[in-house]
Amino acid sequence: MRRREFVTLIGGAAAAWPRTAWTQPARGIPVVGVLMAGLESAPDNQKRLAAFRQGLADLGWKDGDNVHIEWRWSAGKEELIRKYAEELVALAPDVILANSTPVITEFKSITATIPVVFALAMDPVGLDHVKSLSHPGGNFTGFTFVDPELIGKWMELLKSMLPSITGAAVLFNPATTPTYAKWVPEIEASRAAGAIEIVAMPVATSNEMTASIETLAQSPGKALIIGPDPFNQVLIKQIAELAGQYRLPAISVYRPFAVAGGLMAYGPDTADVFRRSAAYVDRILKGAKPADLPVQQPTKFEFIINVKAAKALGVQIPPNMLALADEVIE
Repeated sequence: MRRREFVTLIGGAAAAWPRTAWTQPARGIPVVGVLMAGLESAPDNQKRLAAFRQGLADLGWKDGDNVHIEWRWSAGKEELIRKYAEELVALAPDVILANSTPVITEFKSITATIPVVFALAMDPVGLDHVKSLSHPGGNFTGFTFVDPELIGKWMELLKSMLPSITGAAVLFNPATTPTYAKWVPEIEASRAAGAIEIVAMPVATSNEMTASIETLAQSPGKALIIGPDPFNQVLIKQIAELAGQYRLPAISVYRPFAVAGGLMAYGPDTADVFRRSAAYVDRILKGAKPADLPVQQPTKFEFIINVKAAKALGVQIPPNMLALADEVIE
């Protein structure tokens, strides 16, 4: 399979969807609460939403018929994550689907009883969301997104695409995804001779992000890495535009980055993660305990190259990378 060969080779945001009024009569059907980290309108989120719904439908669950789903969208805003997490817990659903690390962290702080299936978590063991991947314990389990190894893949891809690159900065908001503050120094400390240097680029606002990217671009041989973070997801089009404006080689976990003009995207097929998450929701609704369901990692990955972006950077794309790409945007 191409993706596996590739891995081997390279080593209205505050509104719910639909925003139906909640009434709490006799609970005749199960209730599933869903808190998403990004924008409802984002194309990737629509794919995730559709995959989750289809996954439930394939298992016999139909929203409004034999299950009720309460949706919330936080638009990457910390205050909305907190508000909606508290709101959903107050509804006492039978199970919650939590999207992204900051959402998981918020639920972890307010419920030790409601089963929570997380989708696209980062470092759930290190952040004490579960005891271990094989035996989560407690009321949390689910599916991870990236780990430090994937950051290494992004570094390798950048170097393979543009051998002159000497360093890369990882863009993130420490308020929404603090994990990078731990991972980046660990990766840099174990960097092999000749590998590109990696540094953290913490930002708190859109203006800070713009200034940091502009500063990074002024140093020859630098590149940008945009990993999963609700902050990055909401601003992904702006980040792609800035990378193009400052002629900065960049790679993201998000496919829309490459679609919007960024050089490359490589990461898990997130719609597949949401489809698989539906199976865990199904098992919990049928009596399984989260503590007994092992945390699973992504199994499908996508690699996208934007040829127009490469030409603008003066980059000659190696033929083997073109051959291994799942999608080439002209």
